[in-house]
Amino acid sequence: MKKINILFWVFNGLLAALMLFSAISTFMNPAATKELMSKHLGYPEYFASLLAVAKVLGVIAIVVPGFSRLKEWAYAGFAFDLIWATYSSICVGDPVSGWGFMFVFIILFALAYIYHLKKQNAAIGSTK
Repeated sequence: MKKINILFWVFNGLLAALMLFSAISTFMNPAATKELMSKHLGYPEYFASLLAVAKVLGVIAIVVPGFSRLKEWAYAGFAFDLIWATYSSICVGDPVSGWGFMFVFIILFALAYIYHLKKQNAAIGSTK
């Protein structure tokens, strides 16, 4: 159980940091975000702010103990965010160097979710 807890916090801590960094950069440099999201990718201007707030709420849901149903929604939102960001970049014709690194983040997400499930199953098994 100790190994599972350590790996859970390593992967989920990195995922939380990634999502927080992404959200904070949206708020800190709105002009660059607007350029990327609206002009380059073609999303509405309000979308970046909405996504940043959702990321912050998702991070809170993942790091606060309890709320298993809310955590599942947060993980689903992060999966959609990472997959759609990668796909959007591919669709606008960005070179592989512009979106290839996203697969590292998707793998990080997958490991965070796998260890979330392992931790959840281990907790259920220890109560029997």
